[in-house]
Parts: sequence; structure tokens; C-alpha cells
Amino acid sequence: MSETEHLIERKEELFTCDLCNKTFSKKKNFRAHLKIHTNVRNHFCDVCDKAFTNKKNLKAHLLIHSDVKSHVCDVCNKRFARKSVLIEHLRNHTGEKPFFCNVCNKPCGGKSELKNHLRSHTKEKPFSCDICNKRFSVKSNLKPHLLTHTKEKPFVCETCNKGFPRKAGLKYHLLTHRGEKPFICEICGKGFTTKGILKTHSLTHMGEKPFVCEICNKGFTQKGNLQLHLLTHTGEKPHICDTCNKAFAQKFQLMSHLLTHTGEKSHVCDICSRAFARKSELKVHLLTHTGEKPHVCDICNKAFVQRGSLMRHLLIHTGEKNHVCDICSRAFTQKFELKLHMFTHTGEKPHVCDICSKTFLQKIDLTRHLLTHTREKPFSCEICNKGFSQRGKLKLHLYTHTEEKPFVCEICNKGFSEKRILKKHLLTHTGEKPHVCEICNRRFSEMGSLNNHVCTHFKEKPHVCDICSKAFTLKNELKRHFLSHSGEKPHVCDICNKSFALKSNLTQHMLTHTGHKPYACDICSKKFSRNHALNKHLLTHT
Repeated sequence: MSETEHLIERKEELFTCDLCNKTFSKKKNFRAHLKIHTNVRNHFCDVCDKAFTNKKNLKAHLLIHSDVKSHVCDVCNKRFARKSVLIEHLRNHTGEKPFFCNVCNKPCGGKSELKNHLRSHTKEKPFSCDICNKRFSVKSNLKPHLLTHTKEKPFVCETCNKGFPRKAGLKYHLLTHRGEKPFICEICGKGFTTKGILKTHSLTHMGEKPFVCEICNKGFTQKGNLQLHLLTHTGEKPHICDTCNKAFAQKFQLMSHLLTHTGEKSHVCDICSRAFARKSELKVHLLTHTGEKPHVCDICNKAFVQRGSLMRHLLIHTGEKNHVCDICSRAFTQKFELKLHMFTHTGEKPHVCDICSKTFLQKIDLTRHLLTHTREKPFSCEICNKGFSQRGKLKLHLYTHTEEKPFVCEICNKGFSEKRILKKHLLTHTGEKPHVCEICNRRFSEMGSLNNHVCTHFKEKPHVCDICSKAFTLKNELKRHFLSHSGEKPHVCDICNKSFALKSNLTQHMLTHTGHKPYACDICSKKFSRNHALNKHLLTHT
């Protein structure tokens, strides 16, 4: 007796399969069903050699090659080759989901959807790429994957000519042109172009991070973010620039990098016409016009333009420092801080000025330095028209008009216009001088003061006047010297209109009007308006 005959059992005019208990009223249907278990496929397609268990399935398959789509949806007029696919499609309009997963009870619109869903439980991936052997649980995912090898993007946007390997990708992209965001978060009202992005966003409200790194236990809301994070452990950088061979962990980093070679800046601000290479940069820039800072710290209510800035700020409250130097064990809150710190051990300054060959640790320092050659000052004060090379300096300058001093010392209540000046001031209370000269062991409260001091040992004068070639040890000395050429005296007394080249001279002059003498002798309590006068007086006691 054959295996097929053995499986047949006649009960009350029904044919029951001993393997899956499915019953059939007709013997021919039952025999066709048994081929599923035995995997006998005798019916072959003449076009692609694909094999099928029965003639009916082969006939339905042949419609794919013929492009005949005779079954039409009455709702949206979409056409289908098979009636069964049309029936499944109609459930998208009705919302009907009659098939349920026996593992998690998730409802599905069709048998094929249920079949694909079950593979998420079994972890089965039967569809394999012939080129890289990557496996997929759904055949529809394999097809667009193959296009990543051919670089083919058959679905093209008619508005901007951007190509996509999947039709769905083009569909969602078109929403960006229309500004349409149909999927709305019920908690915060934020809109999204796709249901998947909304689903991921919802996790931020719940605080849920289901994807956890097995190495460091860090959690992520998206699987893709976890996969990218794993590269930080392996050090793998699979995306390489064809121009300079620089490697990147993430594809979007490579795409951003390529713009540095092309110099393309296609995203333009409608307000000030400033151009940007990336759309995200333009988006952040627009907030400078509106003054909007949407990301707020829950602990101290400080607001930030970018979410990344908020995340870095939060580390100040937690005191978390996960990035540790292998050489000196110094810890840092951010990875880029550790990277910069490593240069202090190697002495490397990778960013070089093409004009004067001066080197810098950070690219932003080089960018600022280049403005000293061009004398460009793109940021102007709207009150006095004074120009500045940096936006931050303009912001600090504005405090001189408002006389605002937002940074206050908690010990003596003295106010300062800049945070760094407050930080320096605090050292006067503690007496701390952490920066030590390796030559004479003299200590300094600031690194800048130490650097200036070191120049005195080597008689080095790196700051040279462009007009008369006179050299100076300190940059401030050169700055003061420039005023001797220009004759500029920008600091004016409000009482007598006398003008001064230096602000410190104006400050000293103001004491002649107020009669204030802040410098007192510790021996005889005599007071002086200037520090050098006090020092001269102290000699009378010795």
C-alpha cells in the first residue's frame, strides 16, 4: 500500500487527513491536499520553472506572466490577476479581519497575511537572497532587497525625480510634497506620514524600549537603532566613501558626508536665503528665526532647539560619564568629548588652515579662525551695527545694551554676562588653580593664562600685527595694539563723554566720578582707585 492510500480514511462520506485532521467531501480534493504533506509538485510553469502541487495553482500563477488582471475592485478600481487576492484586498476597505493567530490572537485580513505573521513567532525566514544570503520571512521584502544590489530604483517621484526601490516608499515620499501627515498621535497631536513612524513615536510616551542590547543592556524604541548601536561595540563601519575612502557606521552619515565633496546646498531658508546641505540643518536653522526651543528639560526647565542638545544636557543632572579614556581613566559624558581629549595625549590637531598652516583640534575652531583672514563679520548688532565673526559673540554683546547679567555668583551675588566669566570668577572664591606650568610649576586658574605664560619661557610671540609686523605674546596685547593704528576709542564715558581705547581704562575712569576706591591696604587701610597705586603704596611699608 502506497503512502497516499495509507493516509486515506473514509468516515461518514468524508475524507480526513491523519496528519492535520482536515476533512474533505471529495476524494480528488483530498488527494490534492495530501501532496502538501508529501511535497509532491508535478505541475511546472513553462516560463519560470516554478512547481505547484495542483493544476489550479499553476493556472493562477500563469496570470502573473500574462499581465491579465480581470478582477477589479469596485471601491478603488485596482485590478488583480486572481479573485482570491481581490477578496483579501476588499477587506482593506471594510476593515474585516477574519483570520486570527493561534499564538497571540492578532487578527489578519487574509490567509497570506496570517501566514506571514506566524513566521514572526517561528522566526522562519524561507526566502534567501542569492547574492548575499540574507534571509527574509516575507517574499515581498526579498524583491526590493535585490534592488539594493543592482542600485535600481524603479519608482520615481515626478516632482523631484527621487527614486525608490519600493512603491510604498514613493507613496510615503509624495506626502512630504503635499505636507500631508495623516497619522496623528492621540496623546500629543503630532502628525506622521506613516503608521509605522506613529507606532514608534507612541513608545516615547510610554517610555517603552523593547529592543535591548545584549552587551550593555541599553534599550531602544526601534530595531534599526539597536542594529546601528551594535556597530559601536564591533567598531564596524561598512559604508565607505568612494572619493576619500572615509568609512561610516551608518548609511545616512555617508550620504551627509558626500555633500562635502559636491558642495551642494539645495535647502534654502525663505527668510534669510541661507543655504544648507541637509534638510535637517535648515529645519534647525528656522528655529533661530522663530526663537522656538521645543525640547525642554523636565528637571530645570531649560529649553533647547535640538533634541540631541537636550539629551546631552540631561547627563549633567545624572552625572553619568560612560566614555572613559584608556590612557588616564578620565571620564566624559559624551563620546565626542573623549575623542577631543584623546588628542591631548597624541598632540594631534587634525584641522589645518590652508592660509597660515595653523592647526586646530576642532573643525569649528578652524572655521572661526578663517574669519580672521577674511575679516568677515557676518553677524551685526541691530542697535549699534557693530559686526561679529560669531553668533555667540553677538549674543553676548547684546547684554551690553540691556546691561543684563543672567549668570549670578551664589556666594557674592555678583552678576556676569557670560557663563565662562562666572566660572572663572568662582575660582577667586575657592582659590583653585588647577593648571600648572611644567617648567616653573607656577599655577593658574585658567588654561588660557597658562598657555600665555608658557610663551614667556620660550620668548615666543605668535601674534603678529599685519600693519607694522610688531609681535606680541598675548592675543589681547595685539588687539590693544591695533587700536593705536586705527585711533579708535569705542568706549565712551556716559558722564563726560571722554572716550577710551580699552574698556578697562573706561572702568578705571568711572571711579573718578564715583569716588569709589575698591583697593584697600591690609596694613593701614588706605584705599586706592587703582590696583597699581595700591602696589606702589605697599612699597612704603617695606
